[in-house]
Amino acid sequence: MRLLFLGDVVGRSGRDAVIAHMPMLRDRLDPDLTVVNGENAAGGFGITVKIAEEFFAAGVDVVTLGNHSWDQKELVAAIDQQPRIIRPLNYPEGTPGRGFVLLQARGGRKVLVMNVMLRLFMDPMDDPFAAVDRVLRAHRLGPNGADAILVDVHGEATSEKMIMGHFCDGRASLVVGTHSHVPTADHVVMRGGTAYLTDAGMCGDYDSAIGMKKEVAMAKLIRKLPTERLSPAEGEGTVCGCYVETDDRTGLATSIQPLRLGGRLSQSVPVRG
Repeated sequence: MRLLFLGDVVGRSGRDAVIAHMPMLRDRLDPDLTVVNGENAAGGFGITVKIAEEFFAAGVDVVTLGNHSWDQKELVAAIDQQPRIIRPLNYPEGTPGRGFVLLQARGGRKVLVMNVMLRLFMDPMDDPFAAVDRVLRAHRLGPNGADAILVDVHGEATSEKMIMGHFCDGRASLVVGTHSHVPTADHVVMRGGTAYLTDAGMCGDYDSAIGMKKEVAMAKLIRKLPTERLSPAEGEGTVCGCYVETDDRTGLATSIQPLRLGGRLSQSVPVRG
């Protein structure tokens, strides 16, 4: 299978870049599944159903979230009717929404997409490792199970993300980090066959402070004075993420390639195998 994952979409710049580049990415890579982290898509804070539907119309299959899941209050009431928008699965019991979705890809193949939030330097959450383990035990990768499993690991600490990668190695097709908005260069197929990337990076304007207008962020940090609320930078966005190909027999990864397209960063466009 071919899996495309795009990192945190920040504001209109990120949304426009994703939607503008999706036709080319679909034509060039022909992904069986496309997942986008959309937790900063609405003005940098959360996502609305309307924005999610724009992603779906562009060819996105699943939207994942993170610590900004509830910044747009409308989603609290709407998420239970939106099975392809998933929030971190280790929110406390009774939280609206779901933490994973099992959907059918082309050819009738089953794909599991999971979203989990880590705890170091983040909001207190239920144990992410126990939560992921429960899902992976119930939905095993490979024959008679899921044809592919993708895990979006939303967290601050690179070490904790790496530990989650090792924890899932051999049990998932891809473990990819989100949240830091900076693409890392450690894409690798791990020993057990799971593709791993510590952070996919953001889809947004990189002439910024992780997607937000740099002038406001600089004033806040340097002068220590009250400032206006942070808002997304509005320049040309870069689409960042990764592209993974898997073995149809096992569901494990055979390759992972980084994606950086448009905007200010050095370009890296995957090649379909």
